[in-house]
Order: sequence, then structure tokens, then C-alpha cells
Amino acid sequence: MKKNKMIHRGFTLIELLVVVAILALLAGIVGPQVMKRLGDSKTKAAKIQIEELSAALEMYKIDTNRYPSTEQTLQALVQQPAGVDGWNGPYLRKNFVPQDPWKKDYLYRYPGRNAEYEIFSLGADGAEGGEKENQDVFSWN
Repeated sequence: MKKNKMIHRGFTLIELLVVVAILALLAGIVGPQVMKRLGDSKTKAAKIQIEELSAALEMYKIDTNRYPSTEQTLQALVQQPAGVDGWNGPYLRKNFVPQDPWKKDYLYRYPGRNAEYEIFSLGADGAEGGEKENQDVFSWN
């Protein structure tokens, strides 16, 4: 009678440690690049949303002969402000004012300091200035 020998095959601890070390090295190299792209894409998304809000403001002005005041905010694009004649909104497709990619409200100022009106986001940090993902995104540049 032949004995069936079970052959145990598997990975040694050294082999597993080498694989874990390689994966950690790859994560260290690739991870920062992925995070950089993520930050860049949020900034680009904010620029696109600001362009859409600007287009909606232009339609609002065509109908009402003026831009909403700072106090009326961008909410005037989806809800008629009191005392505004000619409003023919809502001027945004989804019937609400979107937040920036960092889940904060876009800031609006009319009249603006750098342009007739200003729509802007203060970036990830919510403070003026900054670089990369913390950079401010403006409608006028």
C-alpha cells in the first residue's frame, strides 16, 4: 500500500515580509501622486462650477437687468428675491446652488473688487491664499 503523503506548500515568513515591504514601497511612491491628482481635480471641478454659476448669473442679468446683490447671494439663481422684476428662473439645472468640492458654500460678492461680480472658493483650508489644494479659486482669473 502506498501512503499518500500530503505535501504542504505555502509561503515562508521571509517571502511574506518581502511582499509586504514591496507593497509598502509602492504605496509610498504612488500614494502621494494619487493624492496630488485628487487635489488638482477638485480645483478643476471648482473652476468648472464657477463657470457654470457665472453663466447662470449672466442669464439672471439678462432677465432682471442687474446681478443679485451680495446679500441676496447666489440663492437668487434658484429662488426669486423679493422686489426683483423679470426673474425667470431657476437659472441652475439642478434647482439648487452647489457647494464647492470641499463641501463649503461658494462666496459671492457684487459689486466685486476685481471684477463686476466675484464668485470664489477658498479651497480645502477655507482660508485666503494657499497653494495646491488650499489655493483659492476665483471667477475673475
